[in-house]
Amino acid sequence: MGGRAGDPGMGRVMKSRVFIVADHGVLRGGLRALVDMQADMEVVGEAGNRLEAEMGIKKTEADIALMDISTPDGGGLATIAAVRQIRPKARIIVLTVHEELGYIRAAQGVGAVGYVVKTAVDTELLAAIRAVVQGRSFMDVSICTELGGHSMQPKSERAADPRTAQLSERERQVMGRVAEGYTNGQIAEQLGLGVKSIETYRSRLMEKLGMTRRSELVRFALDCGIFATDRPTP
Repeated sequence: MGGRAGDPGMGRVMKSRVFIVADHGVLRGGLRALVDMQADMEVVGEAGNRLEAEMGIKKTEADIALMDISTPDGGGLATIAAVRQIRPKARIIVLTVHEELGYIRAAQGVGAVGYVVKTAVDTELLAAIRAVVQGRSFMDVSICTELGGHSMQPKSERAADPRTAQLSERERQVMGRVAEGYTNGQIAEQLGLGVKSIETYRSRLMEKLGMTRRSELVRFALDCGIFATDRPTP
């Protein structure tokens, strides 16, 4: 990784090919400027949504994908999963503002190997790119602090929560989408239901599980494997 076979010049620096995925043009521009200043990496493309990301990363054969998980449509995790399918060799670094453990574990679950908080997209980001190019994973120090003593072990190694038995299939569907960040309106459209129905399912879920905050639901959904990442972005 980090160069194309057959590049001329014995002493030429082999650059890592970086693709940027973020819905805000200002963020993309800043990331492009930062990356292109480095001798060992270059931006080969950028995208503002999932479709553009899939097509662009496949076309450019990017080595690294910098991906903003906080997309307005809530499909950041689905985009990561899709990119991993079409370009398995690409190493994915997540840019996030989320402090919730669930988001980090969810991104890890669908194939991300680097995690950087948006407020630290300079030294930390460059370190992350270089780490994943070498086959290592990378986590921003502020995220490590947030994780504290929480386990990052795979879902298959975690004990099943008996509360899942209380949930209907429809409630599971709603929970997964709520946890991923979709709005009630987007969930209603995806499931072919009314917004009021989604609100009812959501309230019922929180009551059944004894929860009051969405962050609790995120962690529960991830632990139970209820995150779904193969849906089309609305």
